[in-house]
Amino acid sequence: MKIERKKISAQVLDQLKDMIKDGKFPQNEPMPSENELAKLFGVSRAPVREALSVLSASGIIESRQGGRSFVKEVNMAEMLGSLAIELIPVEQVFELLEMRIIMETQAAAIAALRRDEADLEKMKHALDQFEITLTNPEAVGDQADVNFHKHLIGATKNRFMIQVMENIDDLYRKAIAFSLQKNVGLPEKREQVFQEHISIFSAIKERDETTAADAMKIHLENVRKKLKANEEEGKKVPM
Repeated sequence: MKIERKKISAQVLDQLKDMIKDGKFPQNEPMPSENELAKLFGVSRAPVREALSVLSASGIIESRQGGRSFVKEVNMAEMLGSLAIELIPVEQVFELLEMRIIMETQAAAIAALRRDEADLEKMKHALDQFEITLTNPEAVGDQADVNFHKHLIGATKNRFMIQVMENIDDLYRKAIAFSLQKNVGLPEKREQVFQEHISIFSAIKERDETTAADAMKIHLENVRKKLKANEEEGKKVPM
């Protein structure tokens, strides 16, 4: 397991993240020393120390007992840094989706009652941006997708829902990006996601709260099925 000389500390960091993610360094167990890691990767101690510093600053590891590093327990609810987000356990990914189903289903119904023309324009613009990605087989479209959901939440005029969305913005985007990534190169799947958004938007536009809620629940349940299928195939579920 040798590291190339180009951006050595970054490569060491990537290797350490993968090893933590794969459970090679268990939580609350001492990691190898700097010297041991340097030998493992075939590098000097300097890039190892730099990579460990990044992990420590991100809250992924901590120094205990004579300077040894330990992997901290990853708790999604306490995460702030995007680096730590990459290491979320798969069960917590489903917990986030569970929260989305509860919150956004009701949010869609509320948005149908409270939306104004400005809200509709913002959601329509996000849909138009997502539609552009349908003709690009390599495009992901995650930002347009996130924008649609954020504008929908904004249409509820509920400050607490809006703040929750802001607080989990990066995590939310990564979850959506992962889900959409499974559709890259599959135009019929991408079209399905787009049509699900259209159904939600149309119901909100028509002020049909019941249909809006139902359409949102169908959309997010399909996301859950996609993630579940991915998990059963034995693949990692990164954010």
